[in-house]
Amino acid sequence: MWNQACSQPSDGMPSHKATVMDSFSLMLPQRTTLLILPCTVSQLLSASRGSDRTFTICNWELNQVSVVGIIRGSAPFVTNIQYSVDDMTGPPLNVKQWVNTEACASPGTYVKVTGTLRSLDGQRSLLAMDIRCIKDLNEITSHMLEVVRAHMQLFGKVMHVIRRFSVSDIGIGFHELQSQLNYLSMGDLRASLTFLINEGHVFSTIDEHHFKSTEH
Repeated sequence: MWNQACSQPSDGMPSHKATVMDSFSLMLPQRTTLLILPCTVSQLLSASRGSDRTFTICNWELNQVSVVGIIRGSAPFVTNIQYSVDDMTGPPLNVKQWVNTEACASPGTYVKVTGTLRSLDGQRSLLAMDIRCIKDLNEITSHMLEVVRAHMQLFGKVMHVIRRFSVSDIGIGFHELQSQLNYLSMGDLRASLTFLINEGHVFSTIDEHHFKSTEH
């Protein structure tokens, strides 16, 4: 799994902001905005949609995000160029870049994209603030590690609850986990569990609805 140049306006930028330091060791409230969050395409496609055009992952409001992937295709339009960016975690993501910015990317090129997640007519797109071609493939691995580190910070509360219940043989059931974290939406909780299972931090026990921490 793997989960800066152009300048453009942003529409409806959330007002709350918190700077994400390299350590990702921030003490943040239940609902906040991260300035730039490293993500995978699948996480952006599964992020929860708010009524005010915002997106959240695990109840954390997204401001700008970054993804790393390979360009599978591109198409020029009157006002923008659209790219299809694939990081192999899900279907390729549509990325839009204004035509009055320098287009540095072509199909087959690995890029790092920083931008804002938007949705139009049910299709999600990343409105690119910056597209940078990757010359050193170690940046792909680096981005993957940043994703894991950042999202472990986001999903820390889920892990804390699962660890507490991991002393029992069956762990914690999904409904109990949901009651312990009732401020999270069903979609955010399932996305958190999927991420933690895929990363090897959590496993299912007696069935697919009961979970334990791999530390136990």
